[in-house]
Amino acid sequence: MIPETALARINVMQPWLGAEESQALTEVIASGWVAQGPKVEKFESDFGTAHEVPHAVATSSCTAALHLALVVAGVGQGDDVVVPSLAFIAVANAVTYVGARPVFCDVDPSTGNATAETIRAALTLDTRAVIVVDQGGIPVDLDPIRELCDRHEITVIEDAASAVGSLYKGRPVGTGADLAVWSFRPGEVITTGEGGMLTTHRTDWAARARTLREHSRSLADVERQDSVPAPREVFLEVGFNYGMTDLQAAVGIAQLRRLAQIVARRRGIAATYAAGLGGIAGLRLAADPLHGVTNFRSFWIEVLPQFATSREGLLSRLADAGIGATRGVMAAHRQPAYRWRDTGNARLQHTEWLTDSTLVLPVYHELDTVSINRVINTIQTAARAAAR
Repeated sequence: MIPETALARINVMQPWLGAEESQALTEVIASGWVAQGPKVEKFESDFGTAHEVPHAVATSSCTAALHLALVVAGVGQGDDVVVPSLAFIAVANAVTYVGARPVFCDVDPSTGNATAETIRAALTLDTRAVIVVDQGGIPVDLDPIRELCDRHEITVIEDAASAVGSLYKGRPVGTGADLAVWSFRPGEVITTGEGGMLTTHRTDWAARARTLREHSRSLADVERQDSVPAPREVFLEVGFNYGMTDLQAAVGIAQLRRLAQIVARRRGIAATYAAGLGGIAGLRLAADPLHGVTNFRSFWIEVLPQFATSREGLLSRLADAGIGATRGVMAAHRQPAYRWRDTGNARLQHTEWLTDSTLVLPVYHELDTVSINRVINTIQTAARAAAR
């Protein structure tokens, strides 16, 4: 008897790295400059140009960038910051780092993003800033939010961690915010292994963020390296160790060159999923909003009650087929770290529904047609079984 061949596991996400990234790393190692240096400066310049902002500040992580954004915006003890609960815990954590209070708001049920209406319901007299998130790469409808916040002199920070390559009204996301932050973790559309970026139109905020990321030294690494003898250092204020290395930046430069190709491939995979799953009763699929174009960093589906199989049941079927789907985005206000905090009185009904009913399907550049069809067929089979 011939043993049954085990199906290869399909990961939910994985980076697309190759010869260009390897060559870039080799060049940096040969240069002898592997810490923050000229490659970081080039990555910042290229990223800022691609996203139509004059200032980009590379950091060790997106969380570090978000922390710096709050600091340079002057948010601190006694301030409230409105944040969507339907977001990774780092959003609320960064607010807590500066001594402010995260006030959770609900989201639009179709996009998973905060709106002007859900933010208005969470505003307090002490609201100093609002953080909006482009959930799974779906661009937030920023203009109404800016109108609301500008009227109340509230800083708008866009957490575009997953939205590299997404568009809002024809322009790169993040362009319209006071500050935006980005992630380059392995699961994002482009990666540096780990790392982040802060972007802004304000020269003073960018300058302070650059200083703060290096312990607030009076001279940057490049300036110290070029000075003989080394000048006496002055530390201007309490800062952080939030710098990016040239090794990471070299990979980021190579990845950024292929951004359009990466996004096109992800949108192609999403279109195939939509064609195969769009007609199944009881499922709602992630899609472009009317105001923008998503990079499909994540392709999530909402399992409605009429599907008859629960979200957990569908996840089990996918797992049995060797498919690494995951649960949808967490609700931060349910986590033990924030469950007992005073987070305002806004109702979070859409947040709780989406975190309980959505799952994320595999999307990555090298996901082949056979694997995509395996995902689709597994869900179609589950739908037929549920209908019996």
